[in-house]
Amino acid sequence: MGYCCVKVTMDLFFFFNHLFFILGALMVGFGTWILVDQRSFMPLLQNSAPSFQVGVYVFIGVGAVTMVLGFLGCVGAFCGIQCVLGLYVAGLLLILSAQIAAGLLIYFQQSSLKARMPQVVVDLFQTYDPSDEVNHTLEIAWDFVQSQLSCCGWTGPEDWQFNKILWNRKLAFYPCSCSNETVDTLIGTGFCVLDTDANTTTVADWPVKKQGCRTVVQSWLQENFDIFLGVCIGVAFTELLGIGLSACLCKGKRCHC
Repeated sequence: MGYCCVKVTMDLFFFFNHLFFILGALMVGFGTWILVDQRSFMPLLQNSAPSFQVGVYVFIGVGAVTMVLGFLGCVGAFCGIQCVLGLYVAGLLLILSAQIAAGLLIYFQQSSLKARMPQVVVDLFQTYDPSDEVNHTLEIAWDFVQSQLSCCGWTGPEDWQFNKILWNRKLAFYPCSCSNETVDTLIGTGFCVLDTDANTTTVADWPVKKQGCRTVVQSWLQENFDIFLGVCIGVAFTELLGIGLSACLCKGKRCHC
């Protein structure tokens, strides 16, 4: 029965370490995508909360270490090398600590992120300039948000009237990413010309979506924070299970069913 228990434990341990390796690869890939992607929420998050980027780097590091541990765990289970299993347990404890630290860092940044993001977005409305490369990444990110979520401005399209370019042109232009017209939506960035013969125009004359982006952005943030915390808890539970299995393997024949 002792041999049976060791054999079953080894098979489970080998299976879980395959999962660790795949999970680590996914973490590295997802974290790298967050840093590289310039056409989504990520540049806004990084600008609103600078420590968010630190958490992403920790996330990538944990993923890389997880891949290494998955490999070491498979070697230790296959060869029965106790020193490899010992390194595996130490590594699991290390990434578990780093994971908890990264999770707490991002969790406590949630409130400050929600407080700072409106100001970052409002400032972007005022300085938005397609010909200026200074805030080009943030401008592309916000155009992506407006076009994908079918919204305009933070509280509404009225937020755009404070833009310097639109104000100087007497609101005869409007952001293409807010437009209700398919042709403008395909352009996706910059300003489109308002088709009117009136001498004076207002935001109400713009053919744009009337819903602001605040509600949908905050809902997206909350949902993804909840998913992130759920994944962290699930991974932590799996890591604790891996520690238990490796300890059982280290006991060898002293493990009993």
